Amino acid sequence: MRIDVLTLFPQLFDILLSQSILKRAVEQKLVKINLVNFRDYAHDKHHTVDDYSYGGGPGMVLKPEPIFKAVDAIKVTLNPEDACPVPVILLSPAGRLFTQKVAGELAKYNHLILICGHYEGVDERVREHLATDEISIGDYVLTGGELPAMVVIDAVARLLPGVLAETSALEESHSEGLLEYPQYTRPPAYRGWPVPEVLLSGNHTQIARWRREQAIQRTAERRPELLEKASLTPKEQAQVAKLLPSKAK
Repeated sequence: MRIDVLTLFPQLFDILLSQSILKRAVEQKLVKINLVNFRDYAHDKHHTVDDYSYGGGPGMVLKPEPIFKAVDAIKVTLNPEDACPVPVILLSPAGRLFTQKVAGELAKYNHLILICGHYEGVDERVREHLATDEISIGDYVLTGGELPAMVVIDAVARLLPGVLAETSALEESHSEGLLEYPQYTRPPAYRGWPVPEVLLSGNHTQIARWRREQAIQRTAERRPELLEKASLTPKEQAQVAKLLPSKAK
């Protein structure tokens, strides 16, 4: 997968791309991250990328020209025979909420373009005529779109073939609409707190059943709203009814 990121601060991505799983994914050419400083596409004397808002108001608004030109330059490099359209995603507080499901949708593409907003936002014509999608990582305000872009890159890259062990990606929190089950490692007892016996039994069927039950219980305790969309068997629905009597139908 190729991901182009339009940003005024490409240096912010240095740590993300030089560490751990993403670093290996880039080195193995499983994902290519191309950082584009769209200030380079502002061709006036001062390379201006922002201006005052028409109608007045506080702060500055990102101009459309540098952003459109940067995306145009990226699209010129694409293979004209590639029939799959490239999503152009604006990271915005007004976008749809980023979830594991959305990460899975994006992981199916070969190429993504992410636009990092800044200041008071972007000219509305970017949203209306350039972006094909808008994504928000939560209901709060950040200085710019760089952190949201990093979240999207990390979550999507983890789902690409070869980046993680297949079972790791499948068993993580939210992969099945549930929080992840409790994890333990050595020693088998620490300060009087033992590892559950089932995990030491070697019986993988019982272990899988315990983990599923624990995932449902943890979700019910911490994020009960997730259970409304989770795929549960009748037996698991009965488990939820006992944990959350008010949710029982």
